[in-house]
Order: sequence, then structure tokens, then C-alpha cells
Amino acid sequence: MFGRLPLVEQLDGLRSVLSRNEVLADVMTRAATLELPGWYVTAGCLFQTVWNVVTGRPPTNGIKDYDVFYFDGTDLSWEAEDAVIKAGKEVFAGLPAEVEIRNEARVHLWYEQKFGVPCPPHESTEAAIDSFAATTCCLGVRLDPDGGWRVYAPHGLSDVFNLVVRPNPVLAPREVYEAKAARWRDEWPELTVLPWPG
Repeated sequence: MFGRLPLVEQLDGLRSVLSRNEVLADVMTRAATLELPGWYVTAGCLFQTVWNVVTGRPPTNGIKDYDVFYFDGTDLSWEAEDAVIKAGKEVFAGLPAEVEIRNEARVHLWYEQKFGVPCPPHESTEAAIDSFAATTCCLGVRLDPDGGWRVYAPHGLSDVFNLVVRPNPVLAPREVYEAKAARWRDEWPELTVLPWPG
């Protein structure tokens, strides 16, 4: 479909495909009103929307939640992040989906306890997106103030459109990648899941 097109056409394709998910479009529009520093809508809600459209499923099929990442290194307290989460609950009220907001400047404070490996402090939202367990997940989109789309895709878009799940062994442990890949393959059996490097 779009996976073998030049990158500029892939970007047009991405916008066209993501726009079919009305919940995602609403999340992006509402997220912009929060004016969070360095924010992106990211992760599963993006690549899973693409997988759904490419395989002829409803655009929202199998999407558990919508992740909004931002980066505020000026206050690493849980209270500051919680205030943003509470503001988000009001902004996203009434949506038929759960929206999770996280300050990526704080990830290193809890990551090891949750995943068993230490996480060096991220320097930006983009750095956090770079560390996802699969390169296919490394994707972020936001609305700029002029209404244009800002897309962050450090590994390109071909794997996303071609239904390829590729490991990204920079932070998350192998078992996290394999568990996620297995869950995705149950929902989208068309996926090609590449093995963790030996």
C-alpha cells in the first residue's frame, strides 16, 4: 500500500490513514489545547490504526488506550504530573477511550521497578519514543499551532505500513518485546514479527 512509496508520500498516507480514526483525531485536537511541552500522541493508537486500515478492520479495532507523552524537566514531582493528568481527565471527558498522559522526564524514576532494568533519564519526548520495545512503535504525532501535523518517526514508516514488528533492543528487555508482539499477533495475525537479536 504505502510501504514502498517515497517518504513524503508515506507521510501523506499516514495522515490520511490516521484521520480515519475519529477518536484519535479528537484526542489530538483536545491534547493540543493542554499546551504541554514537547507533547505527542504516540505508541499503539497510531500504528494499530494503520494496521487496522491496511487490513480492512475498523480503525479503532483492538486499541486499548491513547498515549499522550510530554516532557517537563522543570518539576519531576509526582504531584506536578498528577495535576496534568487531572487536567487531562477534564479535557478528554466523554471520549469513548482511555487517554494516558505521562511526563517522560520522570520515567527513569519508576521504570526499573516496573520493568527490571534501569532507564537513564530521557532528554526529550523524542528520546522516550526512541526507546520503545519495537521500532514499529517509535512514532509520535502532534498538531502544531498552525494546524499542521508534526510527525516523529525515527525508523521511518515502511514497517508500520508493511505490518512488520521489528525489535528495538535499546532499553526494554526481550520479554517485554516478545509479550507485546504476541499480544499484537493475536489481534492482527497478518503481522510479521521479527525475532529479538541473538
